[in-house]
Amino acid sequence: MNLVLRRSLPLAPTHGHGSSGLDYRRDVDGLRALAIIPVVLYHAGVPGFGGGFVGVDVFFVISGFLMASLISSEIAKGEFSLVRFYERRIRRIFPALFAVLATSSIAAWFLLMPAEFVYFARSLKAAALFTSNIQFEKESGYFDIGAQMKPLLHTWSLAVEEQFYILFPLLLLLINRFARRRARLIVTGLLAVSLVACTWMLFRSQAEAFYLLQFRAWELLLGALLALNVIPVPQQSALRAGLGLGGILLVAIAIFGFSDQTLFPGPAALLPCLGAALIIHGRDETGPAGRFLQSRPLVFVGLISYSLYLWHWPIIVFSREVAGRQLSLLQGSLIVIASLVLATISWRFVEQPFRGRASFVKRIPMFASAAGVLIASVGLGDYVAHHRGVPDRLPADARTVYASTYDQSRFSLPPCFADSDKSGPSVADINAGKLCPLGFEGPAKPSFVVWGDSHSGAMAPAIDAAAKQAGITGLFAGHSSCPPLPGVQLTPRGDTGLCGDFNGAVHDLIAAQHIPLVFLVAYWPKYVHDAELPNEGPYFDPSVPPPLDDRSASVVETLDRLMAELTKQGTRVVLVSDVPEMGRYMPEAVAKAIMRGTSTDVAPPLDYIEKRQALSHAILTRLAARYGAALIDPLPSLCSNGRCDAVRNGLPLYKDADHLTATFAATLSPLYVPVLSEARR
Repeated sequence: MNLVLRRSLPLAPTHGHGSSGLDYRRDVDGLRALAIIPVVLYHAGVPGFGGGFVGVDVFFVISGFLMASLISSEIAKGEFSLVRFYERRIRRIFPALFAVLATSSIAAWFLLMPAEFVYFARSLKAAALFTSNIQFEKESGYFDIGAQMKPLLHTWSLAVEEQFYILFPLLLLLINRFARRRARLIVTGLLAVSLVACTWMLFRSQAEAFYLLQFRAWELLLGALLALNVIPVPQQSALRAGLGLGGILLVAIAIFGFSDQTLFPGPAALLPCLGAALIIHGRDETGPAGRFLQSRPLVFVGLISYSLYLWHWPIIVFSREVAGRQLSLLQGSLIVIASLVLATISWRFVEQPFRGRASFVKRIPMFASAAGVLIASVGLGDYVAHHRGVPDRLPADARTVYASTYDQSRFSLPPCFADSDKSGPSVADINAGKLCPLGFEGPAKPSFVVWGDSHSGAMAPAIDAAAKQAGITGLFAGHSSCPPLPGVQLTPRGDTGLCGDFNGAVHDLIAAQHIPLVFLVAYWPKYVHDAELPNEGPYFDPSVPPPLDDRSASVVETLDRLMAELTKQGTRVVLVSDVPEMGRYMPEAVAKAIMRGTSTDVAPPLDYIEKRQALSHAILTRLAARYGAALIDPLPSLCSNGRCDAVRNGLPLYKDADHLTATFAATLSPLYVPVLSEARR
């Protein structure tokens, strides 16, 4: 449908950009440079640019301004066409984006482990469909290490913009048809609603507030309001100069004053966004800010800013993959230079040939090519995800090691294990005693229960083997992210309602069947510190202290009360201390070490692990002594002589960063034989 408007808005802008018939503004290209340079330096790890991520917010304001300027100008002339508008977007966005997607796919094929490659495949498909902001919101937060290892993470902002560009022209068409005199009021109202919603969501789900269009639209709408002349452009040169300098100051405060710890976006994002708005609105041409922004180096960087944004992040991520560690300042600086060179080439030979009406690529072939590449990207993403990251790509020895990722027992999977998607045993199943058996299988009444979170499922093969040796039967009751602590309010990482119902049913089952022995197994350091190790990324750095804040009050109170109740009813408690956390996914880390020919001794030092486990171990020791409970600590079986093992007999001991493989867990059965043999007697 080629919609051309014959009515005009009563607020046509008097400014614009480039070949679309709008006045070219060098200062806007300079502002683009002011946005992209901090982003690149922040991502490259250059000190001093802790708030460099706000460059994306500056881009949002610029984009909203330029697009609203273009659309409203053409509507005012009666020339707006949706088809022509989207054609311009495709010419502007697709060529460089698809070049980056193709290049990144080749690099990912050779460098990424299967699980990483699956994440990449999903992001490839989402980037091609401009839904990557939704995809990444589902997966993780922006600032964690895992997210920082996703080569297409940065495409989330393109997705936000393109989603906005799909909806905003339609909004202006509707306004032009039904409410021309209220256009500014409507856009202002939408901006206010989006900003309030963003601030509200920030305290409920920072990831949603960060990634999703409805919570970011206010930044683009701020630029749109400038285009709609809500505030008249100042005429005095001194005022223009002041607005330009003030805008640069606000952006600079955000760049140099913010950090990964800043609660963002929300109100904090007002600083860079208002700064960008002041610069755009001031239209300073002769003042110090205008001269700075219109300088040739900044204008040139602004011209290549789109290619620079696209290329710099995959280069950083894949350079880390090759180096096998975080990049040094020198390496980061060299990557910045390389990104500038590649962006210049991309701008000249990939972007430019598709731009403008004089392009050698005509409309229909361009649409067809774009559709073909999009389909190919989606197809490749589906293929890689369906084949679990195509592990056959790996050399045989690395593939053997990586197979440990899938080494898990039935106790870590439904129907034995209750997952957050409500699969596995239900409350009704627990009430009926329909839980997976452990140990000797027969008609005998269960003599024990293993109760805990996913770490109980990982440890269950050891208890299962010991129970078989002792000749007794038990039941397994494990639920993901659900410690055996009835009534504890979980952080947003766990579902308190599901967990509470599950724990209540297990507690009632133990009492109803008079089960004499219960093993409480959980990821104790996570709960007493309310934090896992920092995302357990592939570049774990033991020089960075682990999270050690004491958040144990509710854990201690609940565990104390539970042990008192169990002891009073005649059930003996066995507390199982947690295994050492490795800080990275072991099969991936070991497989990469093999491929690089480096050491496979990649476990954290023992003193690091002891610091991390000190609080939880002290709590478990104290409560075990109070109630005469047994305490089983697997740490000595994994660590000795000042170090811990990540690999034995050529295979990782963990299937990820903190769950043992089923094969290795079974070797820990001697830890449990004494207490189970005593239970039998």
